[in-house]
Amino acid sequence: MNKLVDGYCKLLDGLIALALAAMVVLVFGNVVLRYAFNTGITMSEEVSRWLFVWLVFLGAIVALKEHAHLGSDMLVSRLPVMGKKICLVLGQILMLYITWLIFSGSLAQARINFDVEAPVTGASVAIFYSAGVVFAVSAGLLLLRELWRNLSGQLREDELVMVKESEEAGELEELQAQLARENAQTPPGIDTRPGSKS
Repeated sequence: MNKLVDGYCKLLDGLIALALAAMVVLVFGNVVLRYAFNTGITMSEEVSRWLFVWLVFLGAIVALKEHAHLGSDMLVSRLPVMGKKICLVLGQILMLYITWLIFSGSLAQARINFDVEAPVTGASVAIFYSAGVVFAVSAGLLLLRELWRNLSGQLREDELVMVKESEEAGELEELQAQLARENAQTPPGIDTRPGSKS
């Protein structure tokens, strides 16, 4: 199951990179053509906007899988293991409900706009709203998987907090954990600082 999820997220990473590259080409190319040749790419603005929306929603799926969404863990990180588990279950149930709202709203908009053509490209506007559907289905499955892992006791204690206070705090925690591992491997009485004589 982990290989399937990892493979799916790698696919999403590739699609995100393609969307970003296409946006750069469209926007930069349009600017160059306007200033240098007094012409432009007609569909540039519309397609770039759609790609940006898809990029954000696909990136949110990958961030959810990697627990990279920012949040406040000031209270939860200080709770005992059982408190962390209870908070995680409550959080996951709330996120599943919000994911359902996004799914139902996006699906309704996609159905309503299925026959509506975009003004420049003529493509169905449902493509725009489908990003929410793809996000909601993917995020819902990831949340259900994490909820099952939590309820079945498969999560380690460090996995019970699903958000990061900030990117810097996450890096600091990783460095502290690495330092603790190194200190645990060093025999007592040996000074490993640079320039020290043991």
